[in-house]
Order: sequence, then structure tokens, then C-alpha cells
Amino acid sequence: MIQRQVRYVSPVPAASATGVVAEVYAQVADEMRLVVPPALMHSPSPDVLAAYWALVREPMVTVGPVDRGTKEAVAAAVSVANICPYCADMHTVGMYDLSGEQAAEAVAADRLQDLVDPALRAVTAWARTAHQLDDAVPAPPGLTAGDRAELLGVVVAFHYLTRMVNVFLANFLLPPGLAPWSRRRLKQGISRVMRPTLRDPRVPGRSLDLLPTAPLPPEASWAAPRPAVAAAVAGAHQVFRLAAERTVSAEVRDLLTDYLAGWRGAETGISTAWCEQLIADLPPADRAVARLCLLTAVASYQVDGEVVGEFRRHHPTDRSLVDAAAWAAWSASALIGTRQAALSAR
Repeated sequence: MIQRQVRYVSPVPAASATGVVAEVYAQVADEMRLVVPPALMHSPSPDVLAAYWALVREPMVTVGPVDRGTKEAVAAAVSVANICPYCADMHTVGMYDLSGEQAAEAVAADRLQDLVDPALRAVTAWARTAHQLDDAVPAPPGLTAGDRAELLGVVVAFHYLTRMVNVFLANFLLPPGLAPWSRRRLKQGISRVMRPTLRDPRVPGRSLDLLPTAPLPPEASWAAPRPAVAAAVAGAHQVFRLAAERTVSAEVRDLLTDYLAGWRGAETGISTAWCEQLIADLPPADRAVARLCLLTAVASYQVDGEVVGEFRRHHPTDRSLVDAAAWAAWSASALIGTRQAALSAR
């Protein structure tokens, strides 16, 4: 049933997983109580699966100075910002147990001003706008360098994950037709079931052996105060770079990099004409890949069956599709981390 939530690729079944996929699945099942759909959707590309898990686990799930309730709120705020109903549902469900119904529903409805706790209100407002160069809310005062690394690690991880979820998972975690009262009660019930996954202590670093050892890129130096987060970012960065080299031409990689250099975080609107103009002069194969990558990076909710189908004409494997989308999602997310660190340093 859970595998049916994944679209466009065929996940590796847990019962037949081997190698890195089996190792990641074992960690995910141990800590999340099941192999969650975001893990399944990455499984056609084993190294990318490991990178996803480390990116999310090390800042979000492990024990650190920032409490899990705050991190769930940050993840939910990023999910709302990226128009990812699936992730917004998941992480506001987590907030039900950790922060309470009122706080969870305020974040879900994008009414951060309704949050009663001023500290939670400040950190979610920062997370909600972290990708916006022109309208970013400053990071809350009083954070240590380690706190900032942990929280920015969550922001970057969920800017990556929400983009991938928008492409590869069904739009909603919960049935969309539920009445508001029924929806709240369902969230409350799920949060009770999830309590061990939210409250059990997790030791930092467990996922890192799944990744290649790599130097932390200078642009990700914000992660250095938290060694496990830094190692996850460094290893994932290496994985995504290699994934792009498998599928995405140098011309398309340059095109996305150049576009993101001028992107200020604003939504692109309902039209994709901006994308079609950028890729118009490319040969058909590169045009299909560039379309997928550009949309995944800045308008992931607009990736549909037609975009994927055109990509598949030139790159038919599931691994190629996951590789290209993951690199694009990471390109945008890593840039957000770099920019936000620079804003916080002012």
C-alpha cells in the first residue's frame, strides 16, 4: 500500500533489498518504524538514497541542543513554503505530539502570527522565508553557532526533500476530503502512534558510514559546528555531483547553475513559459532534462507526467530520473543554505 504512494519509479521492495538499499532501509525501519515513502522513492539510486537519509537524519532526528518540536515546526514551515502538502501533513502531525494542536494548525495554515510561543514563532518565520533573498526574516537572536548549524541543516534538508516529494509522491498524506474536525482528530491519532519515532533518542552519525568521505564544500561551511551534519552535507554533496554526471550534460548543469545564481526565491507563477524560453535552443534530449531540472529546482509542484514522460524518452531508467531530480533539488537547497548563512552573518 505504501509503495502505491510513489509515482514515476518502481521502488525496491523492502523484502528484496540488498547492499546499500538494504542498509538504509534497515536504519529507516528501525528509527521510523517502517520504510517510509520518501525512502522508497529514492531507492532506484542507492547512493542518492543514502544521501537523502543522511541529510534528513543527522540534523532532524538526532539528539541535539535544539528540541525535536522546534525542528518539526521548521520542517513544516519549509513544507508550506514549497507547496508540499504531503510533507506539511507529516510534520504538522509530528507537531501535534510535540508542540500541540494549536501550534501545528497555525503552521499548517501558514498563520505563523497565531503561534503563542514567541520563540517558536520567530524560528518558523525564519524557516518559512529562508529561501527568499528579498523578504527573508532574520534568524532568531541568541542562537549558538551549533544551533544555527542544526536548524539550517533542517531547512536545507527539507528544501531538498519537499522538492523530491512533490515530484515522486502523491500530493497528500491524509485524505484531502476530510472535514476539518475529522482531519484534526486523525492527525492527533497518528501523532500518538508516531510518538516513539519523535521522542526516542537517536545518536548522531549512524548514517554516515553509508556515504563517501568528502571534504565539506566552502559554501557549506555553515554546517561545520555540528560534525555529523557537516559530514552528511559533504558526503551528500559528493553523491549528488556524481549523480548529475551520470545523467545531466555539462551544458544543462551550467544552465541550472546560472539560473539559480539569479534566482531570488520568488515563486515562478502558474506559467512555465520562463522555463521553455530558457531551454528553447537546446537539442531535444538536453531540453527534456533541463525542463525536469529547472522545474524541480524552483517549481517542483509543476513537474507532471508530461515532463517526466519527455525525460523518459531520452533517459528511460528509474535511476536516471531520480539522479537528475535529486541533483536539481540539491542545487537549489544547497544554495539556500549558503545564502542564509551569509544573511545570518551580517
